[in-house]
Amino acid sequence: MKKSILRNYAKVVIRIGANVQKGQDVIITANVNDNYFVKYLVEEAYKAKARNVRVEWVSDEFDKLKYKYEDVEVLGKVLGWQEEKLKYEVETLPVRIYIDSSDPDVLAGIDQDKIGEVRAKRGPIIKKYRDQMDNKYQWCIIGIPGVAWAKKVFPDLSDKKAVDKLWDAILEVTRLNGDAVKNWELHNKFLREKKQKLNDLGIKKLTYKSSNGTDFSIELPREVMFGAGDEETLSGIIYNPNMPTEECFTSPNKYSANGVVYATKPLSVMGNVVSDFGFRFKDGKIIEVISNKENEKAILEKLISLDEGASRLGEVAFVPFDSPINKTGILFYSTLYDENACCHLALGEAFNECIRDFQNKSEEEIKSVDLNKSIIHVDFMIGSSDLSIVAETYDGKVVDIFKDGVYAI
Repeated sequence: MKKSILRNYAKVVIRIGANVQKGQDVIITANVNDNYFVKYLVEEAYKAKARNVRVEWVSDEFDKLKYKYEDVEVLGKVLGWQEEKLKYEVETLPVRIYIDSSDPDVLAGIDQDKIGEVRAKRGPIIKKYRDQMDNKYQWCIIGIPGVAWAKKVFPDLSDKKAVDKLWDAILEVTRLNGDAVKNWELHNKFLREKKQKLNDLGIKKLTYKSSNGTDFSIELPREVMFGAGDEETLSGIIYNPNMPTEECFTSPNKYSANGVVYATKPLSVMGNVVSDFGFRFKDGKIIEVISNKENEKAILEKLISLDEGASRLGEVAFVPFDSPINKTGILFYSTLYDENACCHLALGEAFNECIRDFQNKSEEEIKSVDLNKSIIHVDFMIGSSDLSIVAETYDGKVVDIFKDGVYAI
């Protein structure tokens, strides 16, 4: 990949995605193999007048070895210095940039019970500090091709050709071709207009139906609103947390999901890829994992047992089936990309920031809205070419939101 293209991508991430401000600290989480790109991010962050830039390196290979050889008690413990680091981040609110280049099957073959136990031990401690940072700092998730990931997407190509082709796809769907800054300004404007239309409807209940068997309903609290595209910190900084992004999303009443919903794309979860699955809900809770593959069913059952909220929904999101990502015809095996290909739901943690006037509400007022709490947030895709979504509004109207997989509003 040309250096000029990598530099441009890094510039867009720093200026539009994370929107780094003068004097801010920046933390970049990246795979050790991503150094060739990370150096451009670091330089662009300093050009944006960042006070300090730190890179936290991770490794698929090392992670798998740790899970293979270390005990649950060792893996699951948040060490004192790690907790002090989290406390420091709560105080200083650094900008966080996460680079996704991982192998979708990185933990294939590792005991799923062990993975689940580790997440259950570490999750609540880390979440305690992340909750204190909610809406107070900028963060941005992006992707760059790793070899294993590229070969998963394009198995018939050589390593180099697979990486090059995945780069081309990422540049296209992240709107980096042409005037990237202008592209993102126009795209954010479109998403703001769409979410405003949804918010003006005052949606009470959503009913989903598709020929694949999806027949499902869920309710939205009166207090929530839709978000989309760029977001704003409580201090007034605009940023884009996901690059790419195509969704309008909100959080539902955690007790309201009923019926059956089927996934329409494979999902990389807990280091494994699962496919051809569905969930049956009653009164907000999953009562059955639907899958003909016993090993994948076991992975999903472990996921939804990690805590009480893991078996409930924290997000509903609208993405038209003719989105730029879906039009590529590529299955990315990455939630960042695949969730923006079509409509999706998410198990686990809801978004408190979807509550109107969130920043001025007390903890008790927030709890009263009945949004879900969990240590996980896992998106799974349910969009199809014939998906219909019908809304019932709080003023008694019935409105088609989606028809044949695309917006009807």
